Amino acid sequence: MNNNQEIKKTGFKKILLKDGKVFFSKETERKVFFFMTIIMLLMGVFVKLV
Repeated sequence: MNNNQEIKKTGFKKILLKDGKVFFSKETERKVFFFMTIIMLLMGVFVKLV
């Protein structure tokens, strides 16, 4: 049995689950960290205003 599970979108490997570990493509990782940065920025602005 193959332990690798791939979640594909539009033919590209976005997320790879291998031996209980999650691996992201470089593009997916950049998008996740970009959104996390935007959320942190908005939270900081909110804290300064309140």
